[in-house]
Amino acid sequence: MPTYLYKDLNTGEIYELVQHMRDDPYTEHPETGAPVKRVLARPAIAFKGSGFYVNDSRKSGGEGGGGE
Repeated sequence: MPTYLYKDLNTGEIYELVQHMRDDPYTEHPETGAPVKRVLARPAIAFKGSGFYVNDSRKSGGEGGGGE
């Protein structure tokens, strides 16, 4: 099951709550009853290895032809 971030509207505290994708978002914290709102977060993506930069796909030494 995915973990979602929720913000307490009274205190501003951020919670991680686990729920099914098909469930409606919480409007209150399941344990405390405090009003909460789902917060969107950017996924952490790290591109590692070769092939992600322009200079990784070029051959060194001027090979490959061109307009010369």
